[in-house]
Amino acid sequence: MSARGTLLIAPHQFPHLEREQKLAEEFGMKLVAAADQQAFTAGMADAEVVMVTPYGKVTEAEFALMTRCKAVVRYGIGYDNIDVKAAAKVGVPVSIVPDASSEEVAAHALAMGVALARRLPHGQASIQNNGWAGTIAYDTPKFANLEVGIVGMGRIGRLTAKWWAALGVKVKAYDPFAKFDDYPQASLQDILEQSDVVSLHLPLNADTRDMINADVLKRMRKNAVIVNVSRGGLIDEVDLAHALRAGEIAGAALDVFAKEPLPQDNPLRGAPNLIITPHIAWRSTTSIGALQDGAIDRARRALTGEQLPDVVS
Repeated sequence: MSARGTLLIAPHQFPHLEREQKLAEEFGMKLVAAADQQAFTAGMADAEVVMVTPYGKVTEAEFALMTRCKAVVRYGIGYDNIDVKAAAKVGVPVSIVPDASSEEVAAHALAMGVALARRLPHGQASIQNNGWAGTIAYDTPKFANLEVGIVGMGRIGRLTAKWWAALGVKVKAYDPFAKFDDYPQASLQDILEQSDVVSLHLPLNADTRDMINADVLKRMRKNAVIVNVSRGGLIDEVDLAHALRAGEIAGAALDVFAKEPLPQDNPLRGAPNLIITPHIAWRSTTSIGALQDGAIDRARRALTGEQLPDVVS
């Protein structure tokens, strides 16, 4: 073990790690960027700060290997790939970066919802299959009558609701914890069963995993569409693929999946009336810099003994 520990980075897709390298040099540390999960796990013992991306996991086994870790920092808001209970047991704080790309993700959710509401995937598929309009879009309300249900009123959910409302649609929302009075509050059942567009903005945990399943999909309006830019595990992907092929709902748009990259044998591939994007909702010309800056700020605070913001363990 070196006199000074390492700054350990999970497998990532950042264009560069100049910010992280500068931080490591500032504190006389070595920057270790893991190539895969095995290397990431192997680096735990020497790490003073562990910086986690969506491409690395920190389980109870990893926390057991930490002998000098001051903090785990998650690039971004989701932390379902980190065992926060195990972190609490060993006294390692986990800090997230929640504000780096809220606007980008909300914009992605809105764009996906509008595209589905106006049946753009249906129209494109018709032309690609040498068809024409047929009955496409006769089942969708005009915007003034469109009922949009927001599930989860955190930063991104609130912004998504605000932008939908600005378009003149009817917005209602559900959140068991957040307080809000900007929009009518509805039960989760009402949101799922009485909305034309359902937009998910929830964390993934034991209560929310597979919350959208075959039973829920059967109870949704047949003309309804669902948007998920939060966490992939919120939706049972096998059930959603079946519902789309059976015409039980009118469409879906996903930027996140239970397993990423999306496996070739995933049943969602080829499903009709589906928009899928490769977990890019957070991206923009400024988001990656803001994300890395936020993570660096939290790592520096940990190394200097300052109180960490946005601690989840």
